[in-house]
Parts: sequence; structure tokens; C-alpha cells
Amino acid sequence: MKRCVICGRESPLISETLKVCIDCIRNNWSEASKFVEEAHKERVKYGLPVKPPKFGEGVKCSICSNYCSIANGESGFCGLRKNKRNKLESMVSSEKGLLDWYLDPHVTNCCAAYYCPAATGLGFPKYAVKEGPEYGYYNLAVFFYGCNFDCLFCQNWTHKILSRGGLVTAEKFLEVVNRNRKVTCICFFGGSPEPQLPFALNVSRKVLKQIRDRVLRVCFEWNGCGNSKLVEEAAELSLVSGGNIKFDLKVFDSNLSLALSGVSNSKAYSNFKLVGEKFYFERKGNPVLNATTLLVPGYVDELEVEKIAQFIADIDEDIPYSLLIFYPEYLMRDLPVTPLEQAVECYLAAKKHLSRVNVGNLHLLGLRDMSEFEKAAKKQGTTF
Repeated sequence: MKRCVICGRESPLISETLKVCIDCIRNNWSEASKFVEEAHKERVKYGLPVKPPKFGEGVKCSICSNYCSIANGESGFCGLRKNKRNKLESMVSSEKGLLDWYLDPHVTNCCAAYYCPAATGLGFPKYAVKEGPEYGYYNLAVFFYGCNFDCLFCQNWTHKILSRGGLVTAEKFLEVVNRNRKVTCICFFGGSPEPQLPFALNVSRKVLKQIRDRVLRVCFEWNGCGNSKLVEEAAELSLVSGGNIKFDLKVFDSNLSLALSGVSNSKAYSNFKLVGEKFYFERKGNPVLNATTLLVPGYVDELEVEKIAQFIADIDEDIPYSLLIFYPEYLMRDLPVTPLEQAVECYLAAKKHLSRVNVGNLHLLGLRDMSEFEKAAKKQGTTF
């Protein structure tokens, strides 16, 4: 059992890193914010600022929703851009990216695998090479270093160690994709693609222009808080190629976003609406848009999930939404895997508003698929 330092509540689902419970984050932010800021100071050891810099006379960056204003000699929140002698200098550009990549055999553990062409053949022959799962083919998984969020539960937190990444030119990227005709997906993730969207957009455009006789879907898996113009361009590339945009709508409550991710995620919702209203209905049968939410124990509960589901349903109730079982990682290693009870409550909350709700990472609960999830829930007395 752990105790909230503000209200004294005891629970095993209070993070030792945050030290405060969900109720105090929602309802007593003036007190909770002090502990939240302390929790995010871990960034200092990676040479990253604790908050997005807002230096009034600094050099401004507009690549993502943080809109950093960087003082001379300092870096932006993602660490990829710095102010050198009052000039913005970047480690990356449209012609070079800081990344790792690997071939991920289909069917992958992609958050959209429960409906996407690579796993189901949906959209064959235009968007899929087979009428069923694309066994024998690959997703080129592109892991970007740097991120515009600071999630305390990050599953890929090594993106903060920028020295681990390799600089890859657009020319090299095109060479790799052109050479391997077994690649049918490119998925940009990380970290998150937002700080390196100029590179992702540039290579995607070039690849799709060069490759006309094969299936090659372009996908983005991100927090959604990028520059809206760049987000719109990315969504259009996914639309025409048969790929999809996976928005990680982490939480709905603004205070909880600051607590868990260090920044506001309000831009994710306006960008999601932008993509939904402009592109989703052009290919509704093979969705270009979906959302995910990681069920962080003790923090991302059915109240958060229902509000997110309501927001999505206001665009269209058929937009796919996947709830992901949490695995303890980074600064939230003291929390358990998402309890089955929490997963069921969140699933039911989402199903009130949406028709296509999935639960991912079920293997962490010892379950194989949604049918086993429903059986396990019924054993606890749940009525679907």
C-alpha cells in the first residue's frame, strides 16, 4: 500500500513517482502540481528541460504543439533543436532523421492489427497483397528519437538518449524501401513522430511517388500533438496509401495530462477532429483513423475512457478504439499490470458510445483474444 501525500488515501495504485492520487490531481491541482513537477525532473539527467521552454525573447519552434521559445544556449523540450547564437539549429531536417529501424514480420503487434489490411486483407487488392493476413511480408518500423511528451510510463523511454540514434538520410531511407519488395507498411513511431515530421513526410512522399506497382501503406503512431498543417499532410499520405493514423489519446482531463505526460494534450483532440472530419469518411470501410488509450492503473479509469469515447463518437461511432493493458515501465515500475476489473470497466464505458472497441495486450492478463476477455469478465459477474 502507498499513501497519497495530499489526502492520505492508501492504495497500491498510487505511483511512488507522482506521490499523489487521481482524485487530488483532478480536484486539488494547486497542491498536486508541486509533486508533478518534481516527478518530471528525471528529464534533467538526459539533458532535457523539465518543461517546454517559454523564454520570451527566445528562438521559436513550431513543429509541435509545445511551441518552444528557446533561450540562447538552451534546447527545446524534445532535445532535437537548440538555440545557438540566437539561431535555431536542429539535429534533424526533412533530409535527415535521427532513428532506428527494423523489419517487423506481419502480422505485427500494431495497435491497429485487429482491423488493418496487413492483418485482415481489408482493401485487397488496392491496399493489401493478400485477401487474408500478409504472412511473409514486413512492416518497416521506424523508431524516432526525441519526443514532445514526457510520459512517466513510457514503454520506449530510451528515445530520450539521443546519442543512441543514428542519422539516416532520405536517400538511404528510399534505397532500403525500394530494395525490399516484401515491405508493405512503413510505421513511424518512437518517441513520437511529431518532432521529426518534416523527415517522415518528405521520405513518405518520395517513396509513394517512386513505387507504383506494389502495396505500401504509410502509418503514423503518435500522441497527436503536432503542428496541424503537418498532421494534415501526414493524414493525407496515410489515406492515399491505405495506411492509418493511430492517435494515442492518453487522457481527457487536462491536469492528468500534465501529471502523466508533462505537457497538455489538448492539441491531440483538435488534430483528431481535423483528421476525422476531413479524411475518415473518405475511406470509412478501411479506416484511416483510430485511437488508443493505455489503461494506467489507478489513473486512467473509466471516467477518462468514457469522456474520450464520447469525443470520438461525436465524429463517428464506428471509429476504432483500442484500450491497451498497461505494463510497468520507466518511472511507473511500481504499478501493476492493469487489473482485469479496471479493463472491463473501461471497456464497458467505451462501448456505451462506440461500436468498434478492442482491448490490446491481452497476453499481459494471460488471455489470448477478446472472446477470452469476455469469458474472464463474465466470471467476475460482468454482463455484456
